[in-house]
This record gives sequence, structure tokens and C-alpha cells, in this order.
Amino acid sequence: MAPPGAAGNGLLTSERQTEMLRFATAGSVDDGKSTLIGRLLYDTKELFEDQLEAVERTSAQRGDSYVDLALLTDGLRAEREQGITIDVAYRYFATPRRKFVIADTPGHIQYTRNMVTGASTADLSIVLIDARKGVVEQSRRHAFLSSLLRIPHLVVAVNKMDLVDYDEAVYERIAEDFSSWASKLEATDITFTPISALHGDNLVERSANMPWYQGPSLLYHLEHVHIASDRNLIDNRFPRAVGGAPDGRRAPRLPRLRGPGRERGVQAGGRGGRAAVGEGDAGQAHRHLRRPGRGGLLPAVGDHAARGRCRHLARRLHLPPSQPAGEAREFEAMVCWMTDHPLREGARYAIKHTSRTARAVVDEVRYRLDVNTLHRDEEAGGLDLNEIGRLRLRTSAPLHLDEYRRNRATGGFILIDEGTNDTVGAGMVLGTEG
Repeated sequence: MAPPGAAGNGLLTSERQTEMLRFATAGSVDDGKSTLIGRLLYDTKELFEDQLEAVERTSAQRGDSYVDLALLTDGLRAEREQGITIDVAYRYFATPRRKFVIADTPGHIQYTRNMVTGASTADLSIVLIDARKGVVEQSRRHAFLSSLLRIPHLVVAVNKMDLVDYDEAVYERIAEDFSSWASKLEATDITFTPISALHGDNLVERSANMPWYQGPSLLYHLEHVHIASDRNLIDNRFPRAVGGAPDGRRAPRLPRLRGPGRERGVQAGGRGGRAAVGEGDAGQAHRHLRRPGRGGLLPAVGDHAARGRCRHLARRLHLPPSQPAGEAREFEAMVCWMTDHPLREGARYAIKHTSRTARAVVDEVRYRLDVNTLHRDEEAGGLDLNEIGRLRLRTSAPLHLDEYRRNRATGGFILIDEGTNDTVGAGMVLGTEG
């Protein structure tokens, strides 16, 4: 007999129903990202005693009159800025309502590529603004990148309010300035919160120092922001991870899913194959269909689709059928360039889209975008490190593409230098050509 609270799949009900929110922190250097993350970890009791003791000891050795919680992440940041080990630091914590994954991204302009990497899977982005400095170039840059990456929710945390005497007028001025800039972007959900990460004002609990602020604390917002409808669950895509059953044998039998099973054909190029997929919730199906080391469906008898071909689930829950992804060899995309070697028209790269790899040629650089002014330089013939531009690409084989605005998973891709195997660009599909 299963223990109390256990679900049929072996997971505790409370664990199975706990949502996960991925969010990225961004902002200029010294805007307080490290302190914010350290304070969240401290206030949610996610620190070990030895970690806190080490921070207290280091703070005392430096002569600080307070415990500098920024030290919890600054060690990793020092390594990152020297080009050692990693680019983005990830932190994890949980509350009874949600689990959280934090992508702590660098603030300096030269690490734009790292911000793109860390925020590419985020459900929410927190842009920190120093109340003393107001909206600066990096604030606008990070807001634009969040919009470009189609991050559904944006929180503008006006930090260091303690250094401006918790002045409401300062906060309102910054909120108005940022809103004016954001009106030029495709940002649909923006929340403003005045905080002091150092003292914990409005992080976990509402602050008595700012009685004029009537909104929720930052953590309350993170716990309650609605993300269930952000993913496109109508046009479900399941990129193939293998090119067919080995030796023509039948694939292993999959566990029966809740609800009646239905067959789904392979899109564009399949020959009457079957996908052992049920009509249960998408998350349940996804867990059963994944196998160690594989990210797609297992092939069934008669399934000869190539690696990277997409399947789509039309869930019959009073919803219209799924629209198939477009098949194209030529398309336009916004690309963030991530290497010191510049991109030029006519250059050739490997392109990785879902589980499929092909070759791509840069047919044309339509324009280079100035992130700070949104000016389009149509005379640009290429992109340098951390620059973003609109390209026209042509691939050696057709890819099943969605516009990035419609489906982030099948609308994104990376470009790879075949000589070094380095990732040199990250792209978002804007539209396809037949």
C-alpha cells in the first residue's frame, strides 16, 4: 500500500504539484544582484550553518559592520569575470509553494552573451536598478534582451531604497522612466517593486519603511505569478532523438498513460509511424516518454523519420488541433553573436535546432540593432561580439521551425563553428521562407 499522500507514480502529491519557477537576475555592475540572491537564500533558510559562518567571518575580516550576504555569490562572479570555470551561476531554493532556479547573470556589457544564455529558459526576469542612479544603459539593454527572449514576466526591482531615504518620489520617477522605455518593447507583464536587498525591505515581508508601497513583497510575487499558461501546450512538439528503431526492431513498450492512447503520425517525412502517446496531461506524458540520455520520443514500428523530425500532439481537450511546424530551408532570425571572431555575410556554420544538426549559410545581414537606441543599421555587413542583428539564413536540410514568439523550444537554435566546435551564435526564428 502506498504511504499517505503518495501518488501512483511514486511521487508525493505535494512534491508532484509543486511548481518550478526559473528566473534570471540582471542589471548593471554593483546594482545589488549578489546581495539580493544572498538575502533570498538567507531569508528562506536555504543556507548551511558553515556557509553563514564563513560569510560572517569574511565580513568581519574586511571590517564590515554588517554580514555581507553578497559574498555567497561573489566568489563565483570573480571566477566568471576572469574567464574561469563558468559563465552563469545557478542557485536553487524552495518555499512550500514553489521551487526556484536562479540564473545569476553578469552585469557588464561585455557579458551580454552570458545574460542571453542564462535567461534563455527563464519564466521571469528581475532587472535591478540602483535607486541613486536610475535607469541606465544596462537597464535598458537587459529589458530589451528579456523582451527579445520572450521572457513572459519582468520585475523591475528598484534597489538600495535605503540610500535615498525610502523616498517615494525617487521610486515613482524611476518607474515612469522605465515604463516609457518599455513601451517600445514587446513586454506584456511588468511589475515594479521598491526594495533594499541589504536590509531585506520588501523582499520576503512588506517593509514598514515604505508604507506608501501597496504592492506585494518580491518573494510573494515570485510565488504567485501565473506561469501555467505561458507555455504553448496547443502546438506540442516532440523532436526525434534517434533516427529509427535499431535493426528494425519494435521499440520498448511504454508505460500506459492516463486516458485513452491515440496514434499520432510523424510530421513531414514520416511514413505512417506511430507515437505511443496518451491523452493525459503533457507533463505526465513528457516524463514517461523521456529516457536517460534522450530528449525525444522512442520510435515505433514502421517509423523511418530522421533525427530532429518533429511530432506534434493534438490534445482533444476541446481545443483545436495542433498546427504543424513549418518546414523550411530559408528563414530570418535575430541572432546574438557570442564570439570574438566576427560574423560576415557568406559565412558557413553548423546549426543545431532541437535534436537536429545541419549546415547553414549567412545569406544576408539585414541589419544590426543598437540595443540601447533600437536603431537599425542596415549598412552593417556583419556582427561582432555581443552584437545582435537580423540575419537571413539558408540551411543544407529542411528544419521544422516555429516562430520564436509562438514556441521558444522550436523557434530557437545555435550556430556552431565547425572548426572549433564552439557555440558562436544564439538565434530566434522570426519567419520562414519555403
